[in-house]
Amino acid sequence: MTDPLPQQQPRPGAPEPEPHVNPVTVGGVVFAVCVLVIVGAYHTIAGLSAILGENYYQQQNDYAFDFDVNARGWVELITGFIVLLAALNLFAGRVWARTIGILVAMFSAMQNFFFTPYQPVWSAIIIALDVLVIWSLAMYGHRVAHKVYGA
Repeated sequence: MTDPLPQQQPRPGAPEPEPHVNPVTVGGVVFAVCVLVIVGAYHTIAGLSAILGENYYQQQNDYAFDFDVNARGWVELITGFIVLLAALNLFAGRVWARTIGILVAMFSAMQNFFFTPYQPVWSAIIIALDVLVIWSLAMYGHRVAHKVYGA
């Protein structure tokens, strides 16, 4: 029995077909960049607040993951700078920026999970946004960026 719709195979030497650009994917990347900028700014401000003011975070008694406030501030500050750097390079379609964006979003979600007793509402919001960023960046690639943004 023959297949009614034959599969089109690209001929050797023929140019690759244009990638299909899904508006949801492109919108997701714009959303991911915006969220990464917000998350990076939040981490930077929270880190500076913890470094400059020792009383910014209350010490939690009987919490298994209780860290030094100053150390937490430095971790948040460095995380914030890395997130901002990755966010600014995502529109170019660079694989390293996408990889860093996914890894930083995973690290940010883990970090906020451990610091939930300090700020539970903000931690939950940041974790949810990190999950959306991971999904958006996983759907994005260099070919799509090249077609949409001319990267």
